[in-house]
Amino acid sequence: LTNHHVVGEADTITIVMNNGNKYEDVELVGSDEKADIALLKIKDAEDLPTVELGDSDALQIGEWVIAVGNPFGLTETVTVGVVSAKGRKLHESSDVYEDFIQTDAAINPGNSGGPLLNIDGEVIGINAAIISGDRGYMGIGMAIPINMARNIKDQLIETGKVTRGYAGIGLQDLTGEIAKGYDLKIRRGAIVTQVEEDSPADKAGFKVQDIILEIDG
Repeated sequence: LTNHHVVGEADTITIVMNNGNKYEDVELVGSDEKADIALLKIKDAEDLPTVELGDSDALQIGEWVIAVGNPFGLTETVTVGVVSAKGRKLHESSDVYEDFIQTDAAINPGNSGGPLLNIDGEVIGINAAIISGDRGYMGIGMAIPINMARNIKDQLIETGKVTRGYAGIGLQDLTGEIAKGYDLKIRRGAIVTQVEEDSPADKAGFKVQDIILEIDG
């Protein structure tokens, strides 16, 4: 597992192990640009070590994490930090699927695709992005939750592509100011701002300015 932005547009892919062994013509099983996940297959590989995948849903704010990667070409670099937040988004576009784990473990250019581990050595994220003024470490790194990556991996193995559900609505967070404007006592929810014609949401009866409080119960 790695990032789409690392290998998705590559003509050929070579994987180099820390003992110097090289695997040429690595197969790109599939890549999902919207979630920035790609799956590679090393042909004719035997007895390669693997790391266990953990449960990113169980991750807690303040928990220690370890980022492994190749920042600025410095191979086998390990940095340590804590989880600052979960569920972060960097873009508001509907064309991307983001649910980032935020950490202050040093993540720099070259860390992309590397694992974010918990203190038990389980992979709970894939390092993917940084927020920085100069493309260097500013204490704000982002990793894709491994549960999200695992779901994408399973689909890429099975079909070579990723299929997602579609509702056909635009949403906006229910802020305190908006709730006050509507004279609402509730402070958590999502306001429907757009309903596409003949979409599943339209057929289900959603209207603009509806407020969603719960999903699936």
